[in-house]
Amino acid sequence: MITARNLTLLSALALAIASLGAVALRDTSHWDWSVLLVLTAVAIASDQIRTNAKGFRVSGGFLAIGIAMALLGPVPAAAINVLLTLVDGRRARSPRHWLVSNLAIAATYPLVAGLALYETARATGLAPRDISFALLVVGGYLLANFLNFVGAAGARALIEGGTVGGALRRLFLPLLPNELASGALAAGIVCAYARVGVVALGLLAMLVLLHQYLMGELLVSEERREELEQRMTQLASLHMGVMSAMLQTLSLRDKMTARHSAAVARYSRELAAAAGLDQTQQDLVHTAGLLHDIGKFIFPDHILLSSRRLSDEDWETIKRHPAQGAKVVRQVDGYGPVADIILCHHERMDGSGYPRNLPGDEIPVLSRIISIADTYDVMTARDSYRDPVSSAEAVAELQRVAGTQLDARLVELFVEMLAARGVAFRHADDADFQAELAFEKRVRAYVTA
Repeated sequence: MITARNLTLLSALALAIASLGAVALRDTSHWDWSVLLVLTAVAIASDQIRTNAKGFRVSGGFLAIGIAMALLGPVPAAAINVLLTLVDGRRARSPRHWLVSNLAIAATYPLVAGLALYETARATGLAPRDISFALLVVGGYLLANFLNFVGAAGARALIEGGTVGGALRRLFLPLLPNELASGALAAGIVCAYARVGVVALGLLAMLVLLHQYLMGELLVSEERREELEQRMTQLASLHMGVMSAMLQTLSLRDKMTARHSAAVARYSRELAAAAGLDQTQQDLVHTAGLLHDIGKFIFPDHILLSSRRLSDEDWETIKRHPAQGAKVVRQVDGYGPVADIILCHHERMDGSGYPRNLPGDEIPVLSRIISIADTYDVMTARDSYRDPVSSAEAVAELQRVAGTQLDARLVELFVEMLAARGVAFRHADDADFQAELAFEKRVRAYVTA
């Protein structure tokens, strides 16, 4: 970035070069004063009702500049544009660095684009009465529009930061179809003038108003879309922050349960990949794995932290945690699919699970995946209910209950995955827990849906 003073100096130099260029190009221009006055009046009048959006202004005056390049040549077009910029700068009381910058841009792009149009017409022998000349007008119009935008975006980037390429993608490209239509409109007016004279320019006033209205509406709608996306991103960040905070809080209360959730998330994502599910499903089951035990907040300490044998009443409390967890997660916009998975992660293939006694294929496949990951990690990692067993013993137990408690096909895939890929979770390693907790980029689609 540079200072306003340096931008003023650079712009003044560019303006001086453009002035010398105008002197050199004076023989390429045709000064038809009636046309010049009409186009100047239209440009200034349309600029009085311009639309401002996203730091740029949309004025029908640009259409008049494009027509001036084709009918009068580069120097008259630049003269109209400089006058237009001076009037606008005085009315808006623009700071000196922006006024000088705008004057330099206003003087330069009509000269460059107008000269390109003139030289191409001279080389091809085309005149305004020729139909093919219309293509030159469209090309010159688009070139002028591009140079104008690059100049304005470049000056803004020098002062405020950012890149010209980013501005082109964000603003110029969405408007390009409309600019193409505007170029065709300018070409039509030029061809009409060549046949019926200055009367054809009377159409320009009405067309400029229509052009300006459409351009303004398009630009404003693009601005509103970006504002909406920004607000949705902020909302997404809030939602994900809430979920992350809940998991961190659970970790403070019961580190083993929180680390178990992270382990289940890792195993579940790997199993979903092994089962051929797409990236969206993998991200979804990973998120559900992280949050599947969030309902354990309802557990009193004598259940959550005790190593004693649990009573029947305690088990009834435990059976409530899938529904309670799903209820909490469902309150966050976009997390409905996650809540559905959490609700069913303790269902069994034979229909004897809880809370809904769903059998077989009625259990969501991602819930079935979490059931396997949950069962395996509970057996192999130290928790509140049992002493850990080896991976081989846990695999044998998974295979024993396959088809009754767990999905047999998914169990087979899980066992193959463990053998082939060595997937594991280090419960004593804070890095493993934090790595699974950093899930924002994988769940953004569900938060903003």
